[in-house]
Amino acid sequence: MKILIIRFSSIGDIVLTTPVIRCLKEQVPGVQIHFLTKKEFRPLISPNPHIDKVWVLDSSWDLLIHQLRDEAYDHIVDLHHNLRTLRIKKALKGIPHTSFDKLNLQKWLLTALKINRLPDIHIVDRYLATVAKLGVVNDGKGLDHFIPAKDHIAANDIPLSHAFGFIGIVIGAALNTKKLPVHKLKDLCAELTYPIILLGGAEDRLAGEEIAAMDGIKIYNACGKFSLHESADLVRRSKLIITHDTGLMHIAAAFKKPVISIWGNTVPEFGMGPYYGNEQILNHMAEVRGLSCRPCSKIGYDKCPKGHFKCMELQDINGIQTIVRSYV
Repeated sequence: MKILIIRFSSIGDIVLTTPVIRCLKEQVPGVQIHFLTKKEFRPLISPNPHIDKVWVLDSSWDLLIHQLRDEAYDHIVDLHHNLRTLRIKKALKGIPHTSFDKLNLQKWLLTALKINRLPDIHIVDRYLATVAKLGVVNDGKGLDHFIPAKDHIAANDIPLSHAFGFIGIVIGAALNTKKLPVHKLKDLCAELTYPIILLGGAEDRLAGEEIAAMDGIKIYNACGKFSLHESADLVRRSKLIITHDTGLMHIAAAFKKPVISIWGNTVPEFGMGPYYGNEQILNHMAEVRGLSCRPCSKIGYDKCPKGHFKCMELQDINGIQTIVRSYV
């Protein structure tokens, strides 16, 4: 049997598909699994040993469709479910397919009218329900993330002061309304006595420098210095991860790391919190409850639509610090 799985983006969403990939590979005898994603996410997918071939959505749509037709798939698993995936399924007519229900109406009701009709089910379990008809069941092992050997962090890549343990704090996120303001991050770091590594992309480097300037010994700014896989290796080596609702949060869960996740305009009710399968691991979700404007979006904005940004400005930093101190 040959199966095509489609998920174009993003980092976190792709990591959340890994239980589907693994369970299909381990539970369907002789299955070949192909995965279609955007070109920029190929490095995230390629190291996965459960995937036999990776396809990328690149410049030539017609060539891609021609190549996919030649593969003669037995089934398509659409975990993105948008207009582009519909176009692919139509082009590969005659191939049975199952599609993930994104629950867009229910998400709209929650963001626009604050009426919660979302099921209390994690998105991983909803992804797995998409392949239930193929005889696949949840194995309870949680998420996967595979780091190529070349991307493992060398001992001299981080300060000696952090070599024997550190807390990873992910200061970045795709949109600003998912991120703590810098002054709140500084408050968070100031009272923690454990070594800290700040994680994020090149766009977070200046914010990281401002935070690290408070204590250049305790706080190491790794933002923009490492690739995604190298940052994932820092997550793997950390004692605990404090993070916004972002891809590294899910990578931390894949490595079974304790996670304190900080939620701004999005909410865990969307079913996107850290996922550990059957394992019981510290998973504290910090959020400001009772705000009439929250959630304001299922994705996020560049700035707070109301202008007050209470969902992050009112975060209980002392409470987060207390949890960290009790753990490390």
